[in-house]
Amino acid sequence: MKREVTLGVLVMGGALVMACSGGQDAEPMAEAPTEAPAEAPPENVVEVERIEDNLFILRGGGGNSAAFITADGVVLVDTKLTGWGQPLLDAIGELTSNPITTIINTHAHFDHVDGSVDFPPTVEFVAHENTQRLMRENNPVRGIQDEPRPSPFSGDDGVGIPERTFTDTLTLGSDADTVELHYFGRAHTGGDTWVEFPSLRTVHAGDAFPNTMVPIMDSNNGGSGVDYPVTLRSASEGLTDIDRVITGHGPVMTPDDLSAYADFVAGFVSAAQAAKAAGTSAADFVAGWEPSGDYADYTKGPAERLTVYVQDIYDATE
Repeated sequence: MKREVTLGVLVMGGALVMACSGGQDAEPMAEAPTEAPAEAPPENVVEVERIEDNLFILRGGGGNSAAFITADGVVLVDTKLTGWGQPLLDAIGELTSNPITTIINTHAHFDHVDGSVDFPPTVEFVAHENTQRLMRENNPVRGIQDEPRPSPFSGDDGVGIPERTFTDTLTLGSDADTVELHYFGRAHTGGDTWVEFPSLRTVHAGDAFPNTMVPIMDSNNGGSGVDYPVTLRSASEGLTDIDRVITGHGPVMTPDDLSAYADFVAGFVSAAQAAKAAGTSAADFVAGWEPSGDYADYTKGPAERLTVYVQDIYDATE
């Protein structure tokens, strides 16, 4: 199999991707340039990052995808936005002649699943049972969308809708090619799958661990702010044989980073619950709260979106 890596330009698109990058406002536009601008970079180009000889992160066009090259084929985690399936196929074709045999969806959000329609029907699509249902329902993302996006999937069982599902755990492959799927509970959505590559001591966390930011807590799709820190702690304590964590939209991190993130989210939720008990409105809590201490460099995110999640925490807290 080939091991050449083709580096492209990281292109991020879509509202959810912007949200997952922290939602920071862009710098104000400077005066119009007097010289012609540089040629725009090509669209839909995948940036490839080598983790091991047989594991690669594929960035751009939505969430971080991962390609695990096995003896019999390629296991792909997440397929990005609409229009990014073929660029993924092209990038993986530069890495190996092995066919893509399996696609695992970490959750149902459009920036992780919509590219699936570009893959052949011979591919086996695998996800948590809740993710299968949520992909069929096509609910808008809480705090991001007012209306659902047009679904690229043709019917409830169209190409790209996972046909193989699991409830708690599922093992794919064997020996060095083993992939373990874990569900630890509600967090970002109600179907967040943690994809472990045991032989490489690596796990793909999807958007349950997107980056160092207050996460999207999508109650429209089964997510829960109240359950989120409990789920993160269960994952941190349950994934004992890993050295690396592939995040949903950020850099590769460590188990210690995952544990710290669980503490950060727990602190945020606890602060919101204390604010509710004190009679503080969700908007006022968001206006006055900032990451601090060990988490001072974490990202708060847009106040409007954060207020939605805090209100959901209020409503779920007795």
